[in-house]
Amino acid sequence: MPSRKVIKIATLAIMAVTVSLFVSAQERQPRSVEVEAKVDAVRGRMTHEEKIDLLGGVHFFDVPGLARLGLPELHTADGPVGVRNDGPATVMEEGIALAATWDEALATQVGIEIGRDARAKGKHFLLGPGVNIYRAPLNGRNFEYFGEDPFLASRMAVGYIKGVQSQGICATVKHFLGNNSEFGRHTTDSIIDQRALHEIYLPAFEAAVKEAQVCSVMDSYNLTNGLHMTQNGALNNDLLKKEWKFQGIVMSDWDATYDTLGAANGGLDLEMPSGKFLNRDALIPLIKAGKVSQATIDDKVRRLLREEFRFGWQDRPAIDVTIARYNQQGRDVALEAAREGMVLLKKESEILPLDRQKIKSVAVIGPDAYPAVPVGGGSAQVTAFHAVSFLEGISNYLGSALKVYSSHGIPSLKKIALDTNFSRSPNGPAGLKIEVYDNQKLEGSPARTSIDEHLNFGKPLEIPAISEEDFDPASLPSGKESSIRWTGFYTASSAGKYDIVVQQSGFADSGYRLYLDDKLIHDSWTITQAMVENTVISLDTLPHKVVLEYHNAGGFGGLFVRLGIVRQDGWVDANALQIARQADVVILAVGYDPLIESEGWDRSLQLPPGQDELVRKITSSNKNTVVVITLVEAWT
Repeated sequence: MPSRKVIKIATLAIMAVTVSLFVSAQERQPRSVEVEAKVDAVRGRMTHEEKIDLLGGVHFFDVPGLARLGLPELHTADGPVGVRNDGPATVMEEGIALAATWDEALATQVGIEIGRDARAKGKHFLLGPGVNIYRAPLNGRNFEYFGEDPFLASRMAVGYIKGVQSQGICATVKHFLGNNSEFGRHTTDSIIDQRALHEIYLPAFEAAVKEAQVCSVMDSYNLTNGLHMTQNGALNNDLLKKEWKFQGIVMSDWDATYDTLGAANGGLDLEMPSGKFLNRDALIPLIKAGKVSQATIDDKVRRLLREEFRFGWQDRPAIDVTIARYNQQGRDVALEAAREGMVLLKKESEILPLDRQKIKSVAVIGPDAYPAVPVGGGSAQVTAFHAVSFLEGISNYLGSALKVYSSHGIPSLKKIALDTNFSRSPNGPAGLKIEVYDNQKLEGSPARTSIDEHLNFGKPLEIPAISEEDFDPASLPSGKESSIRWTGFYTASSAGKYDIVVQQSGFADSGYRLYLDDKLIHDSWTITQAMVENTVISLDTLPHKVVLEYHNAGGFGGLFVRLGIVRQDGWVDANALQIARQADVVILAVGYDPLIESEGWDRSLQLPPGQDELVRKITSSNKNTVVVITLVEAWT
């Protein structure tokens, strides 16, 4: 691992290069008078129908072009920690950890490198940064954002946006506004008074618009003060466009548009991922009826064209082949950001830093020790070229002279599901009965029934696997609404307290009910806050009837649910304890992963099931233990 001094020198060299890149890119952007003249010339040649066609996305990720007038199709890519689409990328610090650096210049460097990666991948829009204020600690996307302080979030946002846009890429600040919960994100209403709006929720967006001249603002899924954001004229039109004089594009989040008339007059310029509401069939009758003005449509088109000409997209190839997709410059910035964002919470002894002259062995233990957990789940989940795990990094640092032991410490949630055995009747044959219904209420006769040995159903949505190269929206794991009932009998090997763990995934509206011996013991049918929930029960050694009822509205993510049962005090692998006792120092890596902390779900404030027990037992086995909690990290 390079020394701190070497990294600082490398950073200075990067800064010298990136400053010149920033200046030259800014100079390349045409003056506003030239841009407006081009906009008028092109807009004047467009038909009424062609204007409307520009207002809705195509191919899920793309913004439509108009070949007749030389307007290319434009490509978006998820962010904000890297360019997610189309294969691996350099993965930068998550927002909350970048904010922990308190370094606006570093945020600019991170933005520059992400912008360069976007150019190398042929993108025009980067869907980041996320600047929602950390107000609700359970919000599943807090890791993407810049923390709880409006001023700090503003400084990080301005630096990041300037860096991205210096490379000719449109930054998209999100999610406007009041998006502070993933639970019920399509239906929740953030009621915020004017003082709180202007002192807490708006400053980062205002700085992005007024200081960084951000190209695009993304409207969120939720309602704010009674209206969905994609049709909230008070915030989109009156505040953003008139008071702040925002000249760019108001874009919807994916499937965050709910009404044609409301969106058209409420300030939305671009509906993504398709023109489900902003299309010819829906808009032309409203225009003829005088409910939507032609001037409103023209303003939306003007905003789209303005940003295209501002960044010169029509004058250059989408992919810049002079930029390496895998480069040391980006790796150095990612490493610097990761180091600056790490926080040492407590140091009670002289264990750290590890002294290779005083220790002979280290045990790296825990579910996050290997493989690496570079990011949280959802659209911010980027595949790194190479994600360095704690195990690999520590082993490389210590070298061959020292022994490095390793253990996962506790079983994965998949393993406990596969290790939990059921029978179809008390003392009967193995398996559970499955009843699948084509509605969300378990109504009528099952559409199909079957038997399965374990409750490990479906497949989690793997966001990084989605690639534009062969993308078909129909290929996303999604489907029609459904409900499922599993019925089986579980016999504990010994009497005691047990954890029943249920895990879900995806972005769908889903929930479940859990019964033990026909008694409801957990009800998340209507409100499911976390992807992983644990219910504690007492069991004897008799067979007990277990029923799980699950419903899913379809959509992104499709069907995925698993259930496992583990005796409390039985989570920890005995070999992990032996390894801990024989090592001089233990590095215990616990925390979260993309199937526990993710977009689409809120989260628990507790460590995932089994990890508290792991911490207690390992620290009791070796007093020289360093506990590392993975919330957010940066890798390449």
